[in-house]
Amino acid sequence: QVQMVESGGGLVEAGGSLRLSCVAPGRILRSRTMAWYRQAPGKQRELVATLPYKGRAIYRDSVAGRFTISRDNAALTVYLQMNSLKPEDTAAYYCNTDSRPYMSWGQGTQVTVSS
Repeated sequence: QVQMVESGGGLVEAGGSLRLSCVAPGRILRSRTMAWYRQAPGKQRELVATLPYKGRAIYRDSVAGRFTISRDNAALTVYLQMNSLKPEDTAAYYCNTDSRPYMSWGQGTQVTVSS
């Protein structure tokens, strides 16, 4: 089954930046709205941002203006540029489609923001 592969996480101080990457199959990128999710310890997974194949990105309120989702279909990659990071952004980040049927969830990439 198709699985996403996320990378780019790490430890960063508050106010810093990271860029996450997600490699996905071309047939998925060319046809589905892609999304980034995150899950903090003890909390449910939440939707962070979505980007259709053609159209505008949508962000959850807490990251709007700080995060940017983009896609490079030729490189089979979806990105999440995260600026002005806050400790509350600490979580494991995952990419997938925005709705069912989902692809197999990858391992995610851990983002830790220190205060």
